[in-house]
Amino acid sequence: MKPLAITAGTVLSAIGQGLAATQDALQARRSGLTPCDFAGITTGYVGRVPQVENHTLEGVHPGFSCRNNQLADMACAQPDFLHAVADARQFYGPERVAVVLGTSTSGILSAEEAYRTSDPVTGFPPSTFDQSHTQDMFSLPRFVAARLGLEGPLLSVSNACASSSRAFVDARHWLEAGLCDAVVVGGADSLCRMTLRGFASLGLISDTPTRPCDVERSGISVGEGAGFALLEREGARPAAVPMARWVGYGVSSDGHHMSSPDPLARGAVAAMREALVRAGLEAEQIDYINLHGTGTVVNDAMEDHAVQSLFGSAVPCSSTKGWTGHTLGASGIIEAMFAIVMMRAGFVPGCLNVDRVDPTFKSQILTDTLNKPVRRVMSNAFGFGGTNCSLIFEAM
Repeated sequence: MKPLAITAGTVLSAIGQGLAATQDALQARRSGLTPCDFAGITTGYVGRVPQVENHTLEGVHPGFSCRNNQLADMACAQPDFLHAVADARQFYGPERVAVVLGTSTSGILSAEEAYRTSDPVTGFPPSTFDQSHTQDMFSLPRFVAARLGLEGPLLSVSNACASSSRAFVDARHWLEAGLCDAVVVGGADSLCRMTLRGFASLGLISDTPTRPCDVERSGISVGEGAGFALLEREGARPAAVPMARWVGYGVSSDGHHMSSPDPLARGAVAAMREALVRAGLEAEQIDYINLHGTGTVVNDAMEDHAVQSLFGSAVPCSSTKGWTGHTLGASGIIEAMFAIVMMRAGFVPGCLNVDRVDPTFKSQILTDTLNKPVRRVMSNAFGFGGTNCSLIFEAM
């Protein structure tokens, strides 16, 4: 495939706001996981972003105020990102900059609160509940477009935990079709009762901070966050200096089970293989693999099987969810920004919280920071229902 330039990017998670804070936390091996204290739920640990509740949206319709959009606003408020988008808007025209974002929760927390305060007689939610600007899956791209002054086409992608990774693919299709000249791509997902209690009901919440790839791993820690990247055709805007290039992708839908991965990893293997083919790369040309690595017994075993079947033990890999928790539909964009941070700074972080790597694993699992030049990173996202997406990023 013809590479696309990432000319700006921003990220927000439990370990910090912006690329510099993120790099500092990754290199210091400082986790953002804390005991869960969200909405009266005390099961396990969460990657909760501080001060979301106190963040005020400005310059947009007041109905957009919800936790998911507040996370998105905190992420895109980074000055470098705002300036880059403004420059692209001026160069191409606001109607030629699209917004393609992934989310699995949207503003569902607002609907939960509305349900809890609904009229006991009529069943109606309070008049202050604005469903279309909060819970609606289309709320996020509408909000971000309004926040950034963009008037191009909008798309919301909800592919479970692969949502914001898959958003890259749909953004590329729009650029190839000529529907736009640049795309703000990414996503956001926020803590809510449904996901915390839903994963708990499946027995997937770890009592301790998640420890992907550990022999004693026992589940996930749910996180939240947001991130955005500005995608453009290489060389289309002469003043733009790319941070990185997006050079390959692979997608698959194996449909093995609604909530359990295929133990033979056929969909994961297909996505990773397709990404290599599209990038025109051999397996040994990948410097690091950012695993989906949720910390559940079956997911980590499946992904190890997939990685070793294509890469053997030659390529270092790890999961970064020990820092952020599993940020669900936002994990793809957050970890894409992590990949860019790693390539620019020259390091890859080993898994956090791992005492002993599962001895049955055959891939090269890192448990400490490895300082080395990093030119190409593959980042995986595998979601419920067998939706799989692998992205390959390359340093400039």
